[in-house]
Amino acid sequence: MKISNYIWRDRKRPIFGLPLSFTVYTLLEDKLLIDTGILSTNQEEIKLYRIMDLTLKRSLLQRIFGVGSIHICSADKTTPEFEIRDIKKPFEIKEKLSAIVEEQRDKKRVTGKEFLVGDDDDDMH
Repeated sequence: MKISNYIWRDRKRPIFGLPLSFTVYTLLEDKLLIDTGILSTNQEEIKLYRIMDLTLKRSLLQRIFGVGSIHICSADKTTPEFEIRDIKKPFEIKEKLSAIVEEQRDKKRVTGKEFLVGDDDDDMH
């Protein structure tokens, strides 16, 4: 699928920082797409306003090869946690993603309270 109006796009780079995989991450204005596979493909779509937390992770090997991963927690029922793995410029992408998430949450008037409904965690009350 060809998408022309994306904000950021990169391929997973698992070997020496080279894009030798069939996983493509595409950041649009309101969602993140994760495309996997070559013969049989799968596309996961995560609405940005549902993202709750972003964590940058970089192992020693990732730092050596100039890549990193972003661990994401979301309120999405099918994908509550996932990672954007082995990408170039992970800090810049995390910061960009964080800013766009906040924009989308403001635009949709979403606050943290929406994510707590039905949560039985006593620490949150």
